[in-house]
Amino acid sequence: MGVGPRVRVERVAGYFYPKDGEVLRREVEGLLRAAKTPPLPGVRGILSPHAGYFCSGKVAAEGFQALSAWRGRAGRALLLGPSHFVPFLGVAFYPYRAWRTPLGEVAVDLEGARRLLGRSFPFLELEEPFLEEHSLEVLLPFLQVALPGVPILPLLFGEVDPLGVAEALLEELFPTDLVVASSDLSHYHPDPVARERDRRTLEAALSLEAEALSGAEACGRLPWAGLTALARGLGWKPRLLAYATSAEASGDRGRVVGYTAVAYGPG
Repeated sequence: MGVGPRVRVERVAGYFYPKDGEVLRREVEGLLRAAKTPPLPGVRGILSPHAGYFCSGKVAAEGFQALSAWRGRAGRALLLGPSHFVPFLGVAFYPYRAWRTPLGEVAVDLEGARRLLGRSFPFLELEEPFLEEHSLEVLLPFLQVALPGVPILPLLFGEVDPLGVAEALLEELFPTDLVVASSDLSHYHPDPVARERDRRTLEAALSLEAEALSGAEACGRLPWAGLTALARGLGWKPRLLAYATSAEASGDRGRVVGYTAVAYGPG
C-alpha cells in the first residue's frame, strides 16, 4: 500500500451540509443537543443515514449522541458505506492520510488498513469510488463534534458478501473501536408505502437477520448487513433510536426517503 501526503477533500459541503465551518459546527452542535438519546457507554456501533442534514440530520444526531459517551476513550471509528456511483467487487480503501471537512482534518488509520489489505480480496486499494462519494463524508462532521480527534478507517462496499467482510473485521476489531455503517432506507415511495417497507427492513435489522438485511430496500444494505453480522458475532444487541421519512422535513409525502438510527452494543 502506497502512503502519500494526499488528503481526501470535502465534496458535498454546501450541498449536503454547510460549507462554512462555524455555521456547520453550530448546526451539528444544535442537532446533538436536541437529540433525545443520551450518551450510551455500552454502544459500540451505529447505523446512520447519509442524506442532507436538512432531511436526515435529526436522525443522524441520535446515533452520534449515543456514541458521544466514548469521547476521549475511543481508539478509532470504522466507517462502512456503500458506493453509489462506481461499481466494483469487494471493499475499497484508499490511503489518504486524512479526510477534510470544513471543521478540519480527520486522521486515517493507515496501519489498520494495511492489515486488512494484507488479507487481499475482498479488501482492495481503489481510489475511484471515493472521489465523489458522500455516504462516508456526511458522517464526519458529526464524528468531529461528538468524538473529536478519533481517527477513521473508511471502507466502501461494492458488490461483496457482507458476512465474509464481517468475519474479517471480527479479527481486526479492538475493544475501543467503534463501527459506523451508513445507509438510508427506501427511496421515492409515497410516505405510507415507505413506512411499511422500512418497517420490514427494521424488523430484520432488529432481529440481527444479516442475510435478510443484505437484500433489503436500503442503499447501504451491504455495509449495514456487515455491521449486523458483526454485532451478531460479538453478542451486541440492536436498539432502535429514531426513524423518520423526508416528509417530516420537506412536507412532501408523495416521494419520500426513509432514515433510521440504530445502536448496537453489549448492554
